[in-house]
Amino acid sequence: QVQVVESGGGLVQAGGSLRLSCAASGRTFSIDNMGWFRQAPGKEREFVAITWWTGDKKTYYADSVKGQFTISRDNAEKIVYLQMNRLKSEDTAIYFCRLVDSKGDNYWGQGTQVTVSS
Repeated sequence: QVQVVESGGGLVQAGGSLRLSCAASGRTFSIDNMGWFRQAPGKEREFVAITWWTGDKKTYYADSVKGQFTISRDNAEKIVYLQMNRLKSEDTAIYFCRLVDSKGDNYWGQGTQVTVSS
């Protein structure tokens, strides 16, 4: 079984920064991609950013976070990070990490709360 665990959430003032981490562990597996999603109160879960471990190792961002958030990865440690800068109240949400392995199976973390106070 593959485990995905997020960390780094918390309470921050508007304009501040946070860095989220997502660590993957478990049985032998190959990562195809890992990404971040978020769910604000009363809203659907939405895509934030994604990075591929294979091919061109591209990254993609939701338009709402381009230039504000940066996704990066540590290939050896199987960790993906989300650096969030200039945080706004609308960034308040539970942030979830998703891992997709080479077989196409999806694994989700339990989420980490990010609260931005204005």
